[in-house]
Amino acid sequence: MSQRFRLPSGGHVDRSKRLSFTFDGRAYDGHHGDTLAAALLANGVRLVGRSFKYHRPRGIFSAGAEEPNALVELRDGARREPNTRATVAELFDGLAATSQNHRGSLAFDWMAVNGLLAPWLGAGFYYKTFMWPASFWERVYEPMIRKAAGLGRASGLPDPDHYEAAHAHCDVLVVGAGAAGLAAARAAGATGARVILAEQDFLLGGDLLNEPGLEVWRQESIAALEAMPEVTLLPRTTVFGFYDQGVLGAVERVADHLPQPPAHTARQRYWTIRAKEVVLATGAHERIIAFPGNDRPGVMLAGAARTYARRYGVRAGETAALFATQDAAYDAAFALAEAGTRIAAIIDPRGDSAAMQRAREAGFTVKPGCVVTGTVGGNALRGVEIGAVGSGGRGDAVPADVLMVSGGWNPAVHLASMSGSALSWDEALLAFVPGAASQHERSAGACRGVNGIGAAAADGAAAGQAAAVAAGFAAAPAITLPEAPAPDHRPYELWEVKGRGKAFVDIQDDVTANDIRLAHREGYSHIEHAKRYTTHAMGTDQGKVGGLVGAAVLAEAREEPVAKVGLPRFRPYTSPVAWGAIAGGEVGQHFQPVRRTALHGVHEALGAVWMDAGIWKRPAYYPKAGDADAWASVKREARAVRERVGVCDVSTLGKIVVEGPDAATFLDRVYANTFSTLQVGRARYGLMLREDGIVFDDGTTTRLGHDRFFVTTTTAQAGPVMQHLEFHLASAWPDLDVSLASVTDQWAAMSIAGPKAREVVAAVVTGLDVSNEAFPFMAVADCLATGVPARLFRISFSGELAYEIAMPAGYAAQVWRAVLAAGAPHGIEPYGVEALGLLRIEKGHVAGSELNGQTTAQDLGLGRMLKKKGDFIGRVLAQRPGMTDPSRPRLVGLRSVDPARQIRAGCHLIVDGRSQGWISSATQSVVDPGWIGLGLLRDGETHIGSVIVAANPLMGEEVPVKVVSPHGYDAENLRVRA
Repeated sequence: MSQRFRLPSGGHVDRSKRLSFTFDGRAYDGHHGDTLAAALLANGVRLVGRSFKYHRPRGIFSAGAEEPNALVELRDGARREPNTRATVAELFDGLAATSQNHRGSLAFDWMAVNGLLAPWLGAGFYYKTFMWPASFWERVYEPMIRKAAGLGRASGLPDPDHYEAAHAHCDVLVVGAGAAGLAAARAAGATGARVILAEQDFLLGGDLLNEPGLEVWRQESIAALEAMPEVTLLPRTTVFGFYDQGVLGAVERVADHLPQPPAHTARQRYWTIRAKEVVLATGAHERIIAFPGNDRPGVMLAGAARTYARRYGVRAGETAALFATQDAAYDAAFALAEAGTRIAAIIDPRGDSAAMQRAREAGFTVKPGCVVTGTVGGNALRGVEIGAVGSGGRGDAVPADVLMVSGGWNPAVHLASMSGSALSWDEALLAFVPGAASQHERSAGACRGVNGIGAAAADGAAAGQAAAVAAGFAAAPAITLPEAPAPDHRPYELWEVKGRGKAFVDIQDDVTANDIRLAHREGYSHIEHAKRYTTHAMGTDQGKVGGLVGAAVLAEAREEPVAKVGLPRFRPYTSPVAWGAIAGGEVGQHFQPVRRTALHGVHEALGAVWMDAGIWKRPAYYPKAGDADAWASVKREARAVRERVGVCDVSTLGKIVVEGPDAATFLDRVYANTFSTLQVGRARYGLMLREDGIVFDDGTTTRLGHDRFFVTTTTAQAGPVMQHLEFHLASAWPDLDVSLASVTDQWAAMSIAGPKAREVVAAVVTGLDVSNEAFPFMAVADCLATGVPARLFRISFSGELAYEIAMPAGYAAQVWRAVLAAGAPHGIEPYGVEALGLLRIEKGHVAGSELNGQTTAQDLGLGRMLKKKGDFIGRVLAQRPGMTDPSRPRLVGLRSVDPARQIRAGCHLIVDGRSQGWISSATQSVVDPGWIGLGLLRDGETHIGSVIVAANPLMGEEVPVKVVSPHGYDAENLRVRA
């Protein structure tokens, strides 16, 4: 189709590159350099969406990130992206865009009936409506709200693209590449400082792109920056947040302007930037005026109409009117007149000004002392109604298909506010500007109220050089600055034109001036409360065009100045950010690192079925041809340990070396039991508590020398325990002479358990007598295993005679093969985590399911381990009455009365019709037939021997279980000491 609103020349589009795209299935053409919004306007498309609540027709309102209306769905299939602002979406060949938030067609949306219900759908209606009758909530209200919620549709399919995370450090970060930003980056870069210039647009220049006479300076500035080796330019990069200590977050749209990213190219890149100094040159946003019908398609910001004409070579319409409160907005009328649009009228509430005189000299009809009192039209603007200031009624109608509105300019203070800078009121601009900086940050140009390209560039250059000097660089010679007169940006104070009809202060969320007044009447008079009660400034534009207007309406209702009412606190993100960019590459199998033990290849060769244990891959079990199912494999492996001998990879246990003259003292403080009395060459089971008295972790600690200990932790808590030790050593006891080293990856380990374990170990280990007399339970010694330096532990988790051999990880496969060879005459079998769990439940050893962050030492039957003398972490809070209450759930054993009935972890334990506990672990037994488990039961000891019910309401199961001692197997520990 012909682009009938496209100018034959001018702007920053390449008319030689024609791009085809579709909107709602209809084909159109645009050019390279267009946004989707510019291309739609060039083709005469005015209606692009429907509003959030009332489904009113909406058109393109702005030309940048502040767009509240033109939210569309881009692409299709798995790449469909909802709620994308057409004003920032770069056009590419083949782009498919779809309007959203309508039922029926865009032109005939039957949900527009909500407009008739407007008297009952005011601010806060949902708080009052969806409360009665209570039975309606799940059956009527919630389904209705869920169906109506949102604007666009997510694809529901896995995202086929990938995203990256990157980090950058610089001396000076400049945010924004308008005149102020370019000058700041050039001035800072000239000193030799490392400079990053981030700009959300795909072209650098900001408002310079609307000034053909300054194009030479723009091009020279970009070329100068590209020639500086220490300057990095980041176009298509939105800096969305300013955090403590000079940390800023940004998202770079690497391939959003392409149909799909090239192979091995990220779609977006999430930047964490750490800057010594920051220059904010984020510009300003033009604001609306609240008047009846100010949301009709065809009403747009004056600066946006100027941008479409000057940058994109697009006329916003055939006949235009301008409603402005300051001289700077008049340039929009001149820009559209140059583009061939007829200017029907300029409406200005002021009496006279220099811009009015210039407009009259150009032949424009100027109506001083007047305001727009309403608009005429349906899905498109047809006319503007004009009345005198304060008349309160509608006056003459002027035909127009475009109404350009400018109520003044709001400095883009979002990032400055996030940095901690308090905002201050500028009475001349009737806007908030950044106050004193609280970090190494300074604002420049329009974002601090310095308007006009020449003045903004000079302000930016001064800020850039000051930032570089503050970062430690010597000042450089001044750069060349553009010469341009500064139009008067001081506005007449006009926030609202009152009259019949809806006057919106938040066009996206359908918040009217009357909604703000209603919030005040109902007690929501604070700006933060009014925001949440009305949803004002909560959309994708974050109140950029109407936030201050809403605050002014609230100020009038409160009978206070706008400066006192203020603005809601700005928080990240300044603009919408895709979830994919936040998640980065850490999704699916890349959500966290995969760790494999040194024996991973050996397990694969044995046909192991894998399971995730934290971030480790561990063998769950090793199936064999004769096994009927997984349970058969698990029980076969467990039976081998009980009857003969088995070997298990336990390399994933955390391993920490604690060394130093004060090592024993340190361990006495972090463990609930004592280690200073432990003899060299011996191990002891240890229990750690959190500061609140809850059990944190357990494991064994070995004394290798007078001042050297070897600590083992559970697999899941290896990292947290190391952090726990480091934190307390650094903060609580920095006077202790202790060093810590995590050696989890350096040592591999395997457990050989079963009645024949001693024979196997004796065949593998040399230089050490492993008899019971010479090497008793909990003994530790260095040795050689198949000629490899190793360490042998006499410890058991299975309840059987057992040893653990630890060796340097590189020798693990060699020792494993030697163990299997030595155990072959005894019927040795490798066993996995499932069999290990079965064995420990039979024995009554607690593990992660019982150490769940809720249990105390007494709950687990380990209260006697808490030392009576001396302090330790958690000692005081573990003595609180609620922690020592004898009626707390305590560890018990459980056995199904009917061996054929399965019990499951998570089941409620029902006593006298009430849930009194839960099953923490359950398995099939190999010692006795049937199902067994461990659980935590209130007054558990008093119920031993009784039959209660294990209930699983989700599966409709109720299984009678007998409460027994948790130590149902070898309670006297004769086997582990054999």
